[in-house]
Amino acid sequence: MAKQFFGTDGIRGRTNKGAMTAATAMKVGQAAGKRFLRGAHRHRVVIGKDTRLSGYMIENAMVAGFTSVGMDVVLLGPMPTPGVALLTRELRADVGVMISASHNPYEDNGIKLFGPDGFKLSDEDEFAIEAMLGQELALAESEEIGRARRIDDARGRYIHAVKRSLPEQIRLDGLKIAVDCANGAAYQVAPSALWELGAEIVAVGVNPNGKNINKACGSTHPSLLQETVVSSGADIGIALDGDADRLIVVDEKGKVVDGDQIMALIGSQWAMQGRLRGGGVVATIMSNLGLERFLNGQGLTLERTAVGDRHVLERMRKSQFNVGGEQSGHMILLDHATTGDGTVAALQVLAALVQSGKRASELLHLFDPVPQLLRNVRFSGGKPLEAESVKAAIADVEASLAGRGRLVIRPSGTEPVIRVMAEGDDATQVEAAVAQVCSAVEQAAA
Repeated sequence: MAKQFFGTDGIRGRTNKGAMTAATAMKVGQAAGKRFLRGAHRHRVVIGKDTRLSGYMIENAMVAGFTSVGMDVVLLGPMPTPGVALLTRELRADVGVMISASHNPYEDNGIKLFGPDGFKLSDEDEFAIEAMLGQELALAESEEIGRARRIDDARGRYIHAVKRSLPEQIRLDGLKIAVDCANGAAYQVAPSALWELGAEIVAVGVNPNGKNINKACGSTHPSLLQETVVSSGADIGIALDGDADRLIVVDEKGKVVDGDQIMALIGSQWAMQGRLRGGGVVATIMSNLGLERFLNGQGLTLERTAVGDRHVLERMRKSQFNVGGEQSGHMILLDHATTGDGTVAALQVLAALVQSGKRASELLHLFDPVPQLLRNVRFSGGKPLEAESVKAAIADVEASLAGRGRLVIRPSGTEPVIRVMAEGDDATQVEAAVAQVCSAVEQAAA
């Protein structure tokens, strides 16, 4: 059975429409509160948010929902998603909430929920909460209504934890680092953590106004950081997204370094240091074949999952891996965090930079990506992937790419789109492969 509200990363949508209204947010607070009312202790939820204008509305609605079922609320204010996960555990909360639509524009917002262990909720918990959204829930008696308070040291707690992830003997003195915080949740904590470790900071994307989160900045729009690195003469650039669980790096020449190269670096570095668990790295089906070949050359494996950091994390926990992520920049390092943390991942990159004595352009380009092409085919109805003509085209392309490339076909989970991706050593063959499958899908959908 499909979920109605929860997607691959919580609940997300356009603010004041569909699921992302104040009324729904209050119901989610009530339902999540009910789900995590366990035992006789005084129950607690921590709530953080990014810098979207609608964050105030969603936050207040969720406070009303949680307190109405008897949960006390601790408000963190603007805080990266991994910071909320961390403080959920550190404050012994029963549930954690991050109000954010991640890399989406400010018009959207979302709700991410964490259990008391700091990990995102299981399918079982999400189904249970969804079931309660359509019910009339019993509210707390008057004397049992929860209280809400803000804490002042939330950012300091997170900065301290981030700094602890760097080996004690390593400092960033002498490094000039450009940081783009996407006008989002990390606009204070990321530059502060890096500065306290000794770096000279050139900060951009640190002036949120409620409407400029992710706007022409951050990990999804790295051109601002590229320009800043080159113009300022920085040694390296770090770009986060709106809730700071993604990382994209720019070398001193202004070249973008994606999540695949970052995973290659951290995985190989940790393997050499005897820190890597699981014998390799977990990534999605979208990661480049070049990453897989590089890791194999190091005696390491690449475990692939469906798209979404949730799937990566599930495989990591099940098979005892401690490094995983996505090409888009989600980096999950389970030794230091229970979810993706762009700042913690950046510190691992910076540690390698300091230890190697190399320039970023030498350190961060460990393999040449093979040509990769992704196209989306929109359709109006039916199930084009079940057509015999499409199956035949896919089989033909897979046979032609055997041993030299990959074909990935996946329907979007949010819109009527088929995503067709191919990669291989021959760019012309890759283009032809994608064109052949897309043409078959378009004809079947006509």
